Amino acid sequence: MEKSRKAFADFVDNAIATANSMRPDELMFSYKGILYPASICSPETFKALESFEARSDDVILAGYLKSGTNWLSQILTDLIAISQKKTLGEESSGNAEEEFPYLEVGDPGKYERMINLPSPRFMVTHLRPENLPTSIFKNKAKILLLIRNPKDVATSFYHFSNGLATLPSYETWDAFFTDFVSKKVAWGCYFEYLSEWNKYVDKENIMTITYEELKEDRALGVKNIAAFFGIPLTEEELQLVVERSSFQSMKKNSEKTHGAFGDILFRKGAVSDWKNIFSEDQNEKMDKVFEEHIAGTKLGKKLKYDVYCKA
Repeated sequence: MEKSRKAFADFVDNAIATANSMRPDELMFSYKGILYPASICSPETFKALESFEARSDDVILAGYLKSGTNWLSQILTDLIAISQKKTLGEESSGNAEEEFPYLEVGDPGKYERMINLPSPRFMVTHLRPENLPTSIFKNKAKILLLIRNPKDVATSFYHFSNGLATLPSYETWDAFFTDFVSKKVAWGCYFEYLSEWNKYVDKENIMTITYEELKEDRALGVKNIAAFFGIPLTEEELQLVVERSSFQSMKKNSEKTHGAFGDILFRKGAVSDWKNIFSEDQNEKMDKVFEEHIAGTKLGKKLKYDVYCKA
């Protein structure tokens, strides 16, 4: 684990150094109509990703930026370690030491190197399903789909953008909000992301979980995730995973696990932080966009918008 954590921190440090040498207008590029950060992604990598061959026992976490993927990565990495009878905190991660876990992030050669990784390979992605390799669905790799209420996603995304050099920064929340609802942020429109993934939610190899339900009962969430991936847990193992995945525990260890990136990554981990920043007009605008794109769908209902996104 120490080597994989160091690889993570080194990758982020290099990406930040690269971004710091770029002009603001160079930070993002467009691929198939969606913006991505140029310091960590490239058109060549996306092209190479198309022919990536997934395995049926791959463990895949899918979630939009700032939905809680780092939180779920901690849980899944621990569950994989338990399935391999390894001691938590000392194990190497399921995706091996030398590869950054985000599927679309890195150099084009990473997919050739991943052929040699032992199973189960663990990978994370912010991509929409139509931009993932077809082999993931053909081979029925299991996917944990993580979703979060859109107002908190936007709020967290705004603070994240201003803290991380690889993304454009914003002088005001109003400027960011305008870009967020008009599809001008990295990884594209969150509502379109939800709409596309909604077409896949009934597949037996996909499980959907919300950030909010995991906040409400982490133990139950971990238990359900373990059952979905076929990983038996003792009560003691369950409690250990729950303890290690608390926000306090992850923030405390963030410098070791994520380097300087940790402070930016683990900001609040709260539900309903959007109430501190949204104006009445912005609330109405996002409510309208939600109604147009995702309300009435299975994912829309699962988000409990009326509970978490109404002022």
